[in-house]
Amino acid sequence: MTETRRLDTNINRSVKGSKQLPHGIYGILGEKFSLGLSNVQVARQMVDAGVDVLQYREKLTEKSLKQMYEECCEIRKITQDAGVPFIINDHADIALMVGADGIHQGQDDLPVKELRNIAPDMMIGCSTHSPEQAKKAIADGADYLGVGPIFATQTKEDVCDAVGFEYLEHVVKTHDIPFVAIGGIKRHNLKDILSRGVKTVCLVTEIIGAPNIKKRIKEIKQILGEIK
Repeated sequence: MTETRRLDTNINRSVKGSKQLPHGIYGILGEKFSLGLSNVQVARQMVDAGVDVLQYREKLTEKSLKQMYEECCEIRKITQDAGVPFIINDHADIALMVGADGIHQGQDDLPVKELRNIAPDMMIGCSTHSPEQAKKAIADGADYLGVGPIFATQTKEDVCDAVGFEYLEHVVKTHDIPFVAIGGIKRHNLKDILSRGVKTVCLVTEIIGAPNIKKRIKEIKQILGEIK
């Protein structure tokens, strides 16, 4: 029943081979921010609750490559069964090995242009923090942008200062490329984000750090529904 609902109502949902970023909730996995749950457990809850796309984001300081690969194999099965696009952050090797739908890169990661050569059919996203970075990512062939951090965030230690609404509004007005707004977004400021034309939004700790993940996603979906 859940899968049928998704396929009927979300015509923007990506499928294998598609490079279109879905509208809605862009979920991110990061075990250090969950309340004792594994990434696989959180992934299952998030998918069951109806996230629209799911990214695996772990660092080698937290897990070995083997651990990441094994987790991603399980999560790939969960997302594939539900028709939810699965994106892996940084690790193109793991993304290719498990057959992920996409790869997401930061400013200090592998170049988007080179990734396109080895993963021509994958959705490639690129984190951007300024108009110049957005322009370059688009020229290099990114399929979507990460735009942020909109507000201060503690989920990434190496991220730049918050960019606020100015850069977000620049992307909305200047570029047609799909993007996800990210960084310090919570339920209390979500409407401010959505009112600026954002179609895809990422709330990291607001979801994976919630005592009840499914309930939290339901609350976020209610806010999304109010803006449509």
